[in-house]
Amino acid sequence: MFIFNVYFYFIFLMSVILTDSPAGFHSVSFVYSVHLSPVQNNVITGVYPASPSSWLFVVIAILATMYTRSDPSMGLIAKIQEHLPVSDSLSVQCRTVVSAVLFSTLLWFSLIFTMRLCLKQLLSYHGWMFEQHGKVSNTTKIWAAMVRIFSGRQPLLYSYQGSLPNLPVPAVKDTVKRYLESARLLMSDAEYERMTTLAKEFESSLGNRLQWYLKLKAMWASNYVSDWWEEYVYLRGRGPLMVNSNYYGMDFLYVTPTPIQAARAGNTLHACLLYRRKLNREEIKPSRVPVLNVPLCAAQCERIFNTTRIPGEETDSLIHWQDSEYVAVFHRGRYFRLWLYHAGRMLSPREIEHQIQHILDDPSPPVPGEAKLAALTAGDRIPWAQARKEFFSSGVNKRSLDCIEKAAFFVALDDDEQGMMGDDPAGNLDRYAKSLLHGKCYDRWFDKSFTVVLYKNGKNGLNAEHSWADAPIMAHVWEYVMTTDCFQLGYTEEGHCKGDVASSLPPPTRLTWDIPAECQERIERSLAVAQTLADDVDFHVLPIQDFGKGAIKKCKISPDAFIQIALQLAYYRNRGSFTLTYEASMTRLFREGRTETVRSCTSESCTFVRALEGGESKEVCRHLFRTAAEKHQHLYRMAMTGGGIDRHLFCLYIVSKYLGEESPFLKEVLSETWRLSTSQTPLQQVELFDFVNHPDYTTCGGGFGPVADDGYGVSYIIIGENMINLHISCKHSCPQTDSHKFGADIKKALMDLLELMSPEKPDPSRAEQNHLKNSKKDL
Repeated sequence: MFIFNVYFYFIFLMSVILTDSPAGFHSVSFVYSVHLSPVQNNVITGVYPASPSSWLFVVIAILATMYTRSDPSMGLIAKIQEHLPVSDSLSVQCRTVVSAVLFSTLLWFSLIFTMRLCLKQLLSYHGWMFEQHGKVSNTTKIWAAMVRIFSGRQPLLYSYQGSLPNLPVPAVKDTVKRYLESARLLMSDAEYERMTTLAKEFESSLGNRLQWYLKLKAMWASNYVSDWWEEYVYLRGRGPLMVNSNYYGMDFLYVTPTPIQAARAGNTLHACLLYRRKLNREEIKPSRVPVLNVPLCAAQCERIFNTTRIPGEETDSLIHWQDSEYVAVFHRGRYFRLWLYHAGRMLSPREIEHQIQHILDDPSPPVPGEAKLAALTAGDRIPWAQARKEFFSSGVNKRSLDCIEKAAFFVALDDDEQGMMGDDPAGNLDRYAKSLLHGKCYDRWFDKSFTVVLYKNGKNGLNAEHSWADAPIMAHVWEYVMTTDCFQLGYTEEGHCKGDVASSLPPPTRLTWDIPAECQERIERSLAVAQTLADDVDFHVLPIQDFGKGAIKKCKISPDAFIQIALQLAYYRNRGSFTLTYEASMTRLFREGRTETVRSCTSESCTFVRALEGGESKEVCRHLFRTAAEKHQHLYRMAMTGGGIDRHLFCLYIVSKYLGEESPFLKEVLSETWRLSTSQTPLQQVELFDFVNHPDYTTCGGGFGPVADDGYGVSYIIIGENMINLHISCKHSCPQTDSHKFGADIKKALMDLLELMSPEKPDPSRAEQNHLKNSKKDL
C-alpha cells in the first residue's frame, strides 16, 4: 500500500507544483478526491483483505528463496520462463526474474482469493447470534479469533463487500411452518384449517417448482431478494411517494444551534459535503454488529448523493450520477442552482451562508406554474410520468428539470417556524413532524434521494425517498451532519457561520421555466391528491423521559423486545384485539441485504397480554413476559440470519407471476394487512454524541406514515440510557385510530411493564430483622 500511495501522491504533488497557485491546489485536490481517490480505493478494496504492499513482500520472498537455490514454485517458474517470448534485450537472468515476478503475482492473487473465501465462510456462521447474552461458547471465541485474522487491517467502507455471504434461500417447508405458526393466533379455527390446507397443497406441489427457480436465481444473483424488492415494492408502486413511502428525520429535540436560517443552512450543507467527501474516499468505517464487530453490507451507501427517482408510466427508475457540484434550492416558489464548489474547492460554511442569504433576499416572483411544480412529485406517479414526457422533455423546462434531478441533493428553505417551542410544545412538535413528512405538498422534491429542510427559525430536518436505501443509511448521514454542525463547525457569538467570504463567488442561478396552462392544470390535480393525503395524516411525536434503555436492562430484557411487547399490550388495550404486526429487521449481514419482517405478534406475546389484563399473579406474568421476549429475540435473529418468512414468500410469489401460475396460498399471504407497522431507528454513532456533558443535544429520530388506512405506524429510537422517542402515525379518516390516544396507551404499557419486571426492593424492616439475627449468630 505504501508504494501505491506514493505513486498517487507523487502525481498529486506534481500537479500542484505545476499549477503553482492556491486555486490550482484546490482544483487538483478536488480532482484527486473525485477521480484518483476512487481508483486507488478500488484497487485497495479489490485486493482486500490483503494490501497492495503485500505483493512486494511476496515477490521479495520468492526472489530470496530463489537466491538460496531452492525452487518454491516446484518447477512453475521454469515453465513460465519457457513460454516467455524470446528477446535479445533480456538476459537469462532477467527472464528468470520476470518469471519469478509473474509467479509471485499469481501466488499473491491465489492467497487473496483463499483468504477472501475463508472469510466468506467464516461470516456465514451465525451461531454466535443465538447464544445467551454474556455467555460466549468456545466455538464462537475461536470463530471470532479467525475472523480477526482473516479480516485484515484498516478496512475501507466497501472492503468487506466481496467477502460477505449470499442470502440463503430457506426451505419451503420451514417457511410454511413458520408462517402457519405466526398466523394461528389471528385466525379462527375454520380460517386456520382452511389456510393450513392451502399451505400444504402449495408446499407439496407448486412450491417446490417455484423454489427450484428461486435457487437458480440465488446462484447467480448477489442477493435473490433485493432487486425484486426494490422494483416491485417501491419502483412499481403507482401511488404517491409522499406519506406512503418517503420518511423523515428530525433535528435536535431541545436545541436550535442558531436562529439564523442562512447560517444553519451553511453549516448543514457543508457538513453534507464533508460526509460525501468521506464517502467518496471510503473513509467512513464499515458498519458492524456491536460486540463481535461483524461487518454489515455497505452497498446502499453508493446512492446517497447525486441520485433521483425518475417517474415512468409502468415503473419508475433510479438514476445515480458519479458526481454533482451543486444543489437545487427551493424558496418561495422559486428554484435556484447553488454551486457548492468554486475554483475546484469546497465552499466554506460562511460562503454557503452568504449564498443562501442571497436566495432569501431575492425579491423576484415565481413564474406561472413554478410555485407548485413539485406537487407533481407528491401525487400519483402516472400523471407525473405523462407530464414529464409531454412538458419537460425539451427546451428550457428540460434543462431546469435536469438541474434538479442531477443535483447532489435538494434543499427547501421554509418560511415557517418549527420545533418544540411556544405555549404548545407538544402540539408544535407534532406539526414539525408533519411538516417534514409532507410540507405543503409542493415545497419538497420527493423524487430526490433526500431533501434537506431548513426553517425560518434555524430548525432543520430531512425528507428521504425510500427505494434507494433503508432508513439506517440516511440516519448515519444525519447523525454525522447534526454533530459536525454543532460540535465541529460551530457558530460565532452572533449566530453566523465561521470564516470569510471570497469576493469572486458567482451568485446562485435562478432556474427558468415555461409551464403552459395545461401543465398547470396537471400540477393542480396532483396537488389536490397530495393535499387530501396529507390532511388525512394524524401524527404524534412522543418523547419519553421517564426511563430508557438503562431501566430496561436492569430487568434483564432486550430493549427492543420490551418495546415490541409493550406495543402489543398498547394495541390490545386500544382496539380490544391483536393484529398482524410488522417490525423491520435488517439483513445486511449478507451481500446487498436490505430488510426482513419480524412478525412481532406471537402466541407467546398474546398469552402474556391476556394474562396481564386478566389479573394473573406477578410471578405468572413475569414468566410469560420473559417467554414472549425470548420468542421475539429468536424471531429477530432468524430474520437477520436469513430465516425470515415474508421475503421468501414474496420472491416465490414473483416467480409464480413470471411463470403465469396462480397460488391461492401466496395470494392470500401477500394480501394480508399490516395494521401495526413498526421500526426502530438505531443510534449508530454513539461516539459523536455526548449525552453526559450535552444532554440537550438529543436527536429525536424520525418517522413514517401509516401503512394501512385503519392502522398505525410506529417508529422509535432509544437515546442513551434514559430516553425513548416515539413517532406515531395514523389517519383521521379512520374512526378507530387516534395517534395521541395510542401514544398514551404505549406510554402506560411501557410503565406497566417496567413496574412488573423491575426487581422488587427488599422490605427495610425485614432487612433490619435479618441483620440483627445475623449479628446475634456472630456473637
